[in-house]
Amino acid sequence: MRKPAGLERLYVDFDSFFASAEQHLQPHLRGRPMGVIPVDSEHTGLIAVSREAKALGIKRGAYVRNVRRQFPDFVFVNARHERYVELHRRIIDIIESIVPVKAVCSIDEAVCALLPSEQAEGLALGRRVKEAIATRIGHTLTCSVGLGPNDLLAKIAAEMNKPDGLVAIDPEDLPGPLLSLDLTDIPGIARGNAARLARAGITDMAALWRLQPKELRRLWGSVEGERLWMGLHGYTVERPETQRRMFGHGRVLPADWRHLNGAYAAARVLLVKASRRMRRAGFSTKALALWLTDKNSAGWYGEERFAPTWDDPSLLAALSRLFLHADREDMRRSRSVHVALHDLVPLQEIEEDLFGDTAEAQLKRRMEYLSAIADRLNTNHGQTLLHFGPWVDIPGGYAGAKIAFNRIPDAEDF
Repeated sequence: MRKPAGLERLYVDFDSFFASAEQHLQPHLRGRPMGVIPVDSEHTGLIAVSREAKALGIKRGAYVRNVRRQFPDFVFVNARHERYVELHRRIIDIIESIVPVKAVCSIDEAVCALLPSEQAEGLALGRRVKEAIATRIGHTLTCSVGLGPNDLLAKIAAEMNKPDGLVAIDPEDLPGPLLSLDLTDIPGIARGNAARLARAGITDMAALWRLQPKELRRLWGSVEGERLWMGLHGYTVERPETQRRMFGHGRVLPADWRHLNGAYAAARVLLVKASRRMRRAGFSTKALALWLTDKNSAGWYGEERFAPTWDDPSLLAALSRLFLHADREDMRRSRSVHVALHDLVPLQEIEEDLFGDTAEAQLKRRMEYLSAIADRLNTNHGQTLLHFGPWVDIPGGYAGAKIAFNRIPDAEDF
């Protein structure tokens, strides 16, 4: 475990990215309280709010109906994930023109590794990044830049003076800059973890700093506690490379689709999108899972397992069987639907069946071939032209690929 003596990391964190992106793309929204919503529904929550909205006390997660009731002129914009991804790629190119990007952490965050010769000029590099983005994209889209000896401390520094901040946490100053922070200001300490720490008498950063790494590991219940301690104390922490475990999509259903037929129609669209992503990544699947949830987050779960499969007709047939089970078990209404393909197998590891010349095996190979043809056609034309069975446009807004915290969709996902 190495303990850097200088500022080895530069962290770029954009301010209210989705909302600022919409204000950049739609100039008439600038200076106005506005927010971004996942779907056009009174029953959904805001996924991003502008600075002007934050000044009114409106926070991410606030329900549309409540905000509209209190602020009738508030502007709601449906999320346009494909536009945010385009903007993200432009931003990464700009950052790369100044300092190499070590890792893209999310749609609005990236960390850069500084060479020993660059570390003394870290703050100047941070200003250059901010100026380049303002010059080449515009002043609406601002970012906060943090510098530190490792990824965690650089990220904390970027959060310390938002919006439009520039902060460095020098390793020789630790723990000083951290002591004024709340526990929940530290990435990785959510309210649940903070409550667990409080039960152990750890209620502020000074108390957390005094812990030993094994103590924090025990309180956390996993090695993540020890990794957090190392990061806070200025050590470099290398995480093992994560393995792809599943491909999935979920969707809150519009009010008039909250019945079994509506959930089934939506699930078919979501499953095909997930299977396209899976094939493009070079995987097949041995399991399909389906969740139907009600307004209380309870509901129904089903799973079907099979030999490694990657063609749409076979997967859609498995989905149909799962919905028959849901119908028999009287799951008639659902607020949301989620599908997931898991227990993945790389396509190159699938062995040919020595006795696979049956009519069933031949049909499956044809379906695989047609699925690949459909993928190429739809990718080349940028829309769904060829599909198996009925295809619907889910009302209420966006139904394409969505940006997850640690996954940025490819252009082909939209």
